Amino acid sequence: MGIMIFIKGIILGFSASLPLGPIGLICIQKTLNKGRWAGIVSGSGAALSDTFFAIIAAFGISFISDFIEQQQFILRIIGSAILILLGLRIFLTNPAIQIRKQKLKKNNLFADFISIFFLTLSNPVTVFVFGAVFASSGIIKVQNSFLDLVLVVIGVFVGAMVWWLILVNFVNLFRSKFRLKRLWWINKITGAVIFLFGLFVLIATVFFKI
Repeated sequence: MGIMIFIKGIILGFSASLPLGPIGLICIQKTLNKGRWAGIVSGSGAALSDTFFAIIAAFGISFISDFIEQQQFILRIIGSAILILLGLRIFLTNPAIQIRKQKLKKNNLFADFISIFFLTLSNPVTVFVFGAVFASSGIIKVQNSFLDLVLVVIGVFVGAMVWWLILVNFVNLFRSKFRLKRLWWINKITGAVIFLFGLFVLIATVFFKI
C-alpha cells in the first residue's frame, strides 16, 4: 500500500506540474538566460509550493485552507501584479547582460527559488485542485495512516521535481544553439505572454470575480 500511494503521489505531482503556464515559461527563460541551475532551482521553488498545497489538501489543515479561501481575492491580486511586473522585467531584460552576470558568477539562485515559490504560492486555487484530485481519485481515504499521507506528499514533490528536471535539462541541451538575437526575441515573447497573462488574471479577478 505504501509504495502504491507513493507512486500515485509521484504521478499526481508530475501531472500537476505538466501544464506549461507562466511558471514554466519563467523557468525556461531563466534556463536560457542564466543556465541550468537557475532553471532547476526555480523549478524546485514551484515544486515545493505545490507540495505545500498538497500538504494542506492531504492533511485537511482547515485553518490554513480557510485562510487561503478567505484571502483568495487578495492573493490573486498580488499574484497577478507580480506576473505583470515580472513580465515587464523579462521583456526589458538584455540577454547579453544576463550572460555576462553568469560568467561573473553573480547569479542569485536563492532569489530565483524564493521568487518562484511565492509566485506559485499566490495561486490559491491549487489547494482546491489537489483536494478535488485526492477526493476523486481515491488516493486519500479515511483509513489512510499518517505515513500514507506523508508518502503522498513526498510523492507529489518527487513527481513535480521530475518534471522540472526533464524540462530544464531538455531546454539546456539546446541552450548553446540560441544566439543573442534569438534570446532577445525569447525574452520579448516570454515577457509579453507573462505580462498579458497577469493582466488577464487581474482584470478577471477585479471586474468579473473569477
